[in-house]
Amino acid sequence: MSQGVPVPERAQRQISDEQFRDATLIWNYHQMGHEVRPCSAAIGLGSHDLGVATRAAELHRAGLFPLVVFSGGNSPTTRARFPRGEAVHYREHALSLGVPDAAVLVEPRAANTGQNIAFSRELLAGAGVEVESLLLISKPYMERRSYATCRKLWPAVDVVCASEPLELDDYLKSIGDEKLVVDMLVGDLQRLIEYPKLGFAVEQDVPGDVQGAYARLLRAGFDSRLIGA
Repeated sequence: MSQGVPVPERAQRQISDEQFRDATLIWNYHQMGHEVRPCSAAIGLGSHDLGVATRAAELHRAGLFPLVVFSGGNSPTTRARFPRGEAVHYREHALSLGVPDAAVLVEPRAANTGQNIAFSRELLAGAGVEVESLLLISKPYMERRSYATCRKLWPAVDVVCASEPLELDDYLKSIGDEKLVVDMLVGDLQRLIEYPKLGFAVEQDVPGDVQGAYARLLRAGFDSRLIGA
């Protein structure tokens, strides 16, 4: 069992304390721990999590970038929530939080993280934006994979990762489905491990305790978000 991670009280527990500890190890690993700083532009990576747009609005108000690209079409997990597409709904949410329309570009086609980066890069170039540094805004557990993907596809740019500053327990409560969230943590870690072999991302070192947590959660059946599942 992993040690040192406190287990907060939860009203309705769907996972065991040991599984929560293992999930917390993976949750912490997925986050890059970057200190946010001013960048040439930002990309808000599409997903089911509207918190990405909320965080983008906060960082824009803080003056950390002049322009954000919201990138994402639809997937089976977001079509019902965002029927007009992830990027379109992100834009609408950011505008409702005070981000000026002129500070937002929409990339509505991307169906995966690689396309988020590649299509947003094309859009920024078409808009005449010179990008030396890039703020990638994602779900908390997607920071490391977005970083590894960007380093592969856009190696010349200086990458800074950001997400909503949430602890795992707070995120579990916000989503309302502990099993689904842990499945997603495990699935993103599998992609981090496998995607470099496929040429989709640069390799990331996975510490032994994180590998152990991953193996235990897989054996416990947290596997619905695996590639090919």
